[in-house]
Order: sequence, then structure tokens, then C-alpha cells
Amino acid sequence: MSASVQPKAAEGRFFEDFRLGQTIRHATPRTLTAGDATLYLALTGGRFAPQSAETFARAIGYPASPIDDLLAFHVVFGKTVSDVSLNAVANLGYADCRFSKPVFPGDTLSAVSQVIGLRENTNRQSGVVYVRSQGFNQRGETVIDYVRWVMVRKREVSAPAPEAVVPKLPEAVAVASLGAACPPIDRAAFDEELSGSPYRFEDYSAGERIDHVDGVTVEEAEHQTATRLYQNAAKVHFNQFSEGQGRFGRRLIYGGHVISLARALSFNGLANAFHIAAINGGRHVAPLFAGDTVFAWSEILETAALPHRDD
Repeated sequence: MSASVQPKAAEGRFFEDFRLGQTIRHATPRTLTAGDATLYLALTGGRFAPQSAETFARAIGYPASPIDDLLAFHVVFGKTVSDVSLNAVANLGYADCRFSKPVFPGDTLSAVSQVIGLRENTNRQSGVVYVRSQGFNQRGETVIDYVRWVMVRKREVSAPAPEAVVPKLPEAVAVASLGAACPPIDRAAFDEELSGSPYRFEDYSAGERIDHVDGVTVEEAEHQTATRLYQNAAKVHFNQFSEGQGRFGRRLIYGGHVISLARALSFNGLANAFHIAAINGGRHVAPLFAGDTVFAWSEILETAALPHRDD
């Protein structure tokens, strides 16, 4: 290649390419359709009534059946991968995630991230990048806002390290800020036989632990289809040629897909918990591979009524 010709393919950012305060506008916008919503249900096994049935959603107060909250999250997350975590060693955790507007078929989502923290690891081969990512609809309204931190490889081990800045994150999302992504619910029209459970908010108490009983074995084709649905281009999920020479010798399941499987399994015991208002925090504590089986349980840590709602 001539020295004057610039490479056209992007290799993704390495740790030393990030700057504190840097704002990254991600490609490409994604219009979600009813087909996307149906495929997501097929790939995860989700059964929550408002996301499954237009008639149920309209009866309780939605203008239409909403896109599953986690599908919207994964699509926004997928936008950020090529710019933030294409050269990641591991996605470490999430915090302060809020769902602030419902997403419906026909809405177009785009994403912007800001670098809010950087810390080089002691081995000098990688560092941790903290970003706050926001997903917007076609009207410029924020639908999702969250922080994640990811371990990213360095291009050159000798590259100088930035001053370490680790952001202080809230332990929990303030309850008073929640609820905007769910319309007022007509409780009288909420059919418990059709929703799959008689249990409502007042039936759950702190300390209660729910075994969701069922398990689901993850297949290679299913998780790759799901990850492509989210337009997540991370190498570790698709490229067996490179991953076969890596730490595990095989492709990793996208951690967000595992969250979706656990969420779908939680229907058995939490069928009326049809909307995710926020995610206080979360971590990926172990890798998952095709052929592994996912089980789920939930513990009620605390209950809190929304101060501005009676539904």
C-alpha cells in the first residue's frame, strides 16, 4: 500500500486513544420494528404480556405494545461497541441505568457516549474505561442512560498512562426519578389470568428469594443471531479464528444476552414485573459458552412505591 493511502477500515479504539471528557457519537441509527420485537421474544423466550400482546398493552394504558426494555438497551449498547469495546478484554459492569421513555416499533434509536473515567491496570497492558452512554429516539428524547466500565487493551504497552480518574457512582437510582417510561396503568383492566400471575407489588417483600425453576441451554446459532440483532460487532462473539487462539479457545456469549435469558426465566415468579424502570448495577462474574445452561433466581432487596404514582 502506498504511504499516501490512508487505511479505510477502523481497528477500534485502544486504551491510550481515550481521553477524559471525550464525547463519541456512535454509528449507526437503528429503526426498531415489530419483526425485531418478535425475533427478540423468540431468541430469549420472553413472555411478559404487554410486550407479547398488542391487545393487552392497549387495555392497560399503552398506546401500543412496547419494545422490550432490554432489547432497547442491547441496541443502544450495540451502537457503542465499535467505538468503546471492540478491543476489550472484558466488559466489567454497569451502574446508574435508567429507562426514561418507552420505545415502540417505528422508533429510531441512536447513541452517544462520554468518557467519564480512565485507569491503567498495573500490568500496563490494558486499562479500564468508564463511559456514560445515552440512547435517543428520533425526537432527540433520552430513552436510556447508563454507565458501564470495560477493560480495554493497549496498542503499545509503553504508551503513557493518563491520570487515573474513577467516577463516583450512586449505589442505587433514586426512586423519585423513575416511572416516566411507563404510562399510567389501568389496574382494573390488568387481567391477571392473561398476564400469568396473581402477584402484584404488595405481594413481594424484602428478603424474599424466588427460584425461577426453569433453565435454558444456549445454542451457538441462537446467541449469534441475537447479538447480530443488537448489531453488536464485538470480535469475541463471532470470530472463532481469533478466539480459538485466545484465553478460552472459543467464542464468548454476549453477557447482555445472558441478562435477557435470566430476565425471560424470571417470568415464572415475576410475571407482572413487565417493565424495567432502572438497573442499579450489575457485573459479569463468569464467562458463558454455547452448550452451557442458564438458570435464574431473584432476591427482593427492597420495595419502594413511586411517590408520584398510585398505580
